[in-house]
Amino acid sequence: MKKFFKNLFVAEKKSRKGLLAVEWATMGYTLFTTIFILVTWVRLAHPTEMLWFRAQAVILTLALWGVYRLYPSRLTVLFRVAGQLLLLSWWYPDTYEMNRIFPNLDHLFAGYEQSLFGFQPALLFCQTFSHPIVSELLSMGYVSYYPLFVCVTVFFFFFRYEHFERTAFIIVASFFLFYLIFIFLPVVGPQFYFKAVGTDQIVQGIFPNIGNYFDTIEFDVLNRDFILPIPGWEDGPMYKALVIAHDAGERPTGAFPSSHVGVATIAMWLAWETKNRKLFFILLPFAILLFFGTFYIQAHYAIDAIAGLFFGTAFYFLLRWVYNTTES
Repeated sequence: MKKFFKNLFVAEKKSRKGLLAVEWATMGYTLFTTIFILVTWVRLAHPTEMLWFRAQAVILTLALWGVYRLYPSRLTVLFRVAGQLLLLSWWYPDTYEMNRIFPNLDHLFAGYEQSLFGFQPALLFCQTFSHPIVSELLSMGYVSYYPLFVCVTVFFFFFRYEHFERTAFIIVASFFLFYLIFIFLPVVGPQFYFKAVGTDQIVQGIFPNIGNYFDTIEFDVLNRDFILPIPGWEDGPMYKALVIAHDAGERPTGAFPSSHVGVATIAMWLAWETKNRKLFFILLPFAILLFFGTFYIQAHYAIDAIAGLFFGTAFYFLLRWVYNTTES
């Protein structure tokens, strides 16, 4: 470990002149969504602010690349990757600004849920298992979303550095693939849809089509009128952490498939790839709790979580192939 920290500051003998794969992923997503904004300009509520954010993302990426060019080392590579990871929390709410111009599809997905299970797991799961211990465990699982993939990324940086750039690319590019789905598949999840139509109708198996409802409101994360109360033990520390994280970044977007489950699945594939079974089995309980936590707190339908497993696995193998193909 002492040798590794020493190598952090050692200048690379053969530095990379161009952008990293993870940065190209950001640039590609930025370009695609910029074109989308320009084409749909008159339909969007805040197109100017959205373009300005993209300009800032490009400036940050190029600035970190410039720092690396001045002093190419493992440390400045870490700065470049960390910059892209930090931007992810800004890209997610941005999908709401784009997908709200399309008709909402929750009535279809709630209907699929009812057909598959005969009831709505997002309503009954939290009522059936309302014990504080269950609430705290599942809240902890949901909150562990960011620590899961950050932990895996950090592990690769310290112990499998030769695959660090590929790992960062797979994680960040998978987020962008999920975000593209969210833009064109406007499903907001039970917490927003059930609130909009009323849980009394949902209980009766009635799922109204609310069309462009979310394009007619100005959503405010601090206004609880647009969202169901998060179920669970309100005095629990994990519940309180969940509420803070939820209020900071949640928007009426990104329900299907669950990117929480999808990225957690990718993190578990990457953890398995390290051949460090201790790491894998330490993280596994958090991933399992996260899976059930997504519909326990009513952020997702159960089918969203199930789809997250499949999409996460597909994206992992697809992006690993893309990276290996382009870097060889």
